[in-house]
Amino acid sequence: MKKNMGSVDKIIRVLIAIVIAVLYWQGIISGTLAIVLLVLGIVFLLTSLINFCPLYTIFGINTSKKE
Repeated sequence: MKKNMGSVDKIIRVLIAIVIAVLYWQGIISGTLAIVLLVLGIVFLLTSLINFCPLYTIFGINTSKKE
């Protein structure tokens, strides 16, 4: 797996995951919507930790800096 995520992309994904977690913790989102968003938040966190997004590979996107 080659890295295909830049630092700005990772920061945005982590911030979105934090916002989703806070919304759930505050009780603003619940039910099926909460479950779907929490799974999305977990995926965002995991992809930002490993610097790789499988969807970026499918669509040919690369936000990492060229070496």
